[in-house]
Amino acid sequence: MAVAPFYSLTNRARRFQFLHIATLMGVRWYLIVVPLRFSLMLPDADLYLKEMKSLEQAGSLKGSLSVEEQLSLISGCPSIQEAVEGAMHIQECVPEDLELKKKIFAQLDSIVDDRVILSSSTSCLMPSKLFAGLVHVKQCIVAHPVNPPYYVPLVELVPHPETAPTTVDRTHALMKKIGQCPVRVQKEVDGFVLNRLQYAIISEAWRMVEEGIVSPSDLDLVMSEGLGMRYAFIGPLETMHLNAEGMLNYCDRYSEGMKRVLKTFGPIPEFSRATAEKVNQGMCLKVPDDPEHLAARRQWRDECLMRLAKLKSRVQPQ
Repeated sequence: MAVAPFYSLTNRARRFQFLHIATLMGVRWYLIVVPLRFSLMLPDADLYLKEMKSLEQAGSLKGSLSVEEQLSLISGCPSIQEAVEGAMHIQECVPEDLELKKKIFAQLDSIVDDRVILSSSTSCLMPSKLFAGLVHVKQCIVAHPVNPPYYVPLVELVPHPETAPTTVDRTHALMKKIGQCPVRVQKEVDGFVLNRLQYAIISEAWRMVEEGIVSPSDLDLVMSEGLGMRYAFIGPLETMHLNAEGMLNYCDRYSEGMKRVLKTFGPIPEFSRATAEKVNQGMCLKVPDDPEHLAARRQWRDECLMRLAKLKSRVQPQ
């Protein structure tokens, strides 16, 4: 696999650089940081321009700079050595290929000094494998964003066992500065936190469809018109806390019932072809799986997320 282009984002007044070796996720990181007047180095601005124009038309462009002013901060960068010169934070965004990522970080490890943070956007690779053998391992961390990060601000910070606390603190401060919502994962765990929660939901959803308990479309309604309505504003633990007279009262009331239901959960689904076809049929009734319909539905989803983000910014307590 070929190494992807290099991208660098700089606020020269503070000697601060943001490097992306990027996919589409990298471009979406840029949409967050460029409005803060960091300059960006990348070989092709077309995809960035398209996204920025779309945001401007929707009235959702961040910061005080126009699209043209943001584009003026973009310039080309021919090499990784040039891209990392003077950098304080490097954010890798290549595809989820362990060997490719390790190759990139080995290159960076041989170039950077003892101050720069080496960060990965991986959604599933363990830091202990990703950063194994690096000289600057204390400066290494995973900062996993949620796609699309422009509307979904969560970033999971997952340290290597040898990551220095200052690396976590600096990355946390940076993510806050660019308007994201960082959470500290205290130690690495396969899947991190978001995907472990997501896979638990997918597992039980799949099992209930497979066993004929509920249709695929009704299953999605349970989330979009039920649990999802709550979870857009508060998490499962706060939901428990509010659904009784505090958490202790909730556990006193409902723990036995929860344990009874949890004991009925089955093994990990095999995600068989037969069930996959059943689920796909249900999904295609709503969204046909051709590229045109899928793209239109994704655009609709992103527009909904955009409106939700605006609402949360107005009503969420400080």
